[in-house]
Formats: sequence, C-alpha cells, structure tokens
Amino acid sequence: MDPDILELESFLPYRLYRLADAVSREFSKIYRDRHGLTRPEWRTLSGLGQRGTMTATELGEQSAMHKTKVSRAVAELERRRLLTRTPDENDRRVEHLVLTKAGFAAYREMVPLAKAFERELLGRLSHQERAAIVSGVAALEGALDGK
Repeated sequence: MDPDILELESFLPYRLYRLADAVSREFSKIYRDRHGLTRPEWRTLSGLGQRGTMTATELGEQSAMHKTKVSRAVAELERRRLLTRTPDENDRRVEHLVLTKAGFAAYREMVPLAKAFERELLGRLSHQERAAIVSGVAALEGALDGK
C-alpha cells in the first residue's frame, strides 16, 4: 500500500461519517413518512421537545447544525405552526423558540418510534457488540470533548 494514498474505506472519520449518515437516513424515513419532516426539521423539533424553550443558537449547538439549516428548519416549522418565536425582552436579536401544541403532539408521537428504531437497530448486535459500541462512542466523545 502506497503511504501517500489514503484508503477512505478504512479511515475511521470517513467510516463514522458514512455510518452516521446511513443510520440517520434510515431513521429519517420514519419522521418523513409520519410528518413530512426533513432531518434539520426533525432535529429542531426533537431538540425543542426535549429541552422546551431554546434559541436558534442553542439548537445549532445541541444538534451540530449550521445556523442556515437551523434558520430554514425554524422557518418551516413556524410556517407549519409547529413552533412559535418570541423575541427576547433584553436582546431583540435573540428569539426564544417553543413548540406549539401541535408541535409537541408530533414530538410525543415520534418519541416511542425513535426509541423502537434504536432498540431494533441495537437488537441486530450481540450483547457484547452493543456494550462495545456504547462504550466506544462515549470514549470518542470524551476524547474529542477534551481536545
């Protein structure tokens, strides 16, 4: 093997990206079919469902989405009346986002489906493989957090 050639198929960052994308695409079929949501819209809906009120900046940080994706997702969810925006009293540049009753209902409907998807996915692995993936992902997250 030529040391100046990077074999993508064995390069860990590439493999992790492909795996995350494949899992995300598979799960996206569920929320797309149920609610016609894109990935950024689902991440926005689920972030607000989990945390309640958030700003667009907080959503971007929590979901690792670029601010333009967050902005488009927020605009579409607002258009569909799944969330509302309230300007901050102290800083008019900041808006607090919260799910509407319909948005929260959509989120609550998706929670058991998301958990079932995760259970089914992990169910394809042995007990040892599940433990290894959970601890391996946590170790990589910890290693990157401590840069």
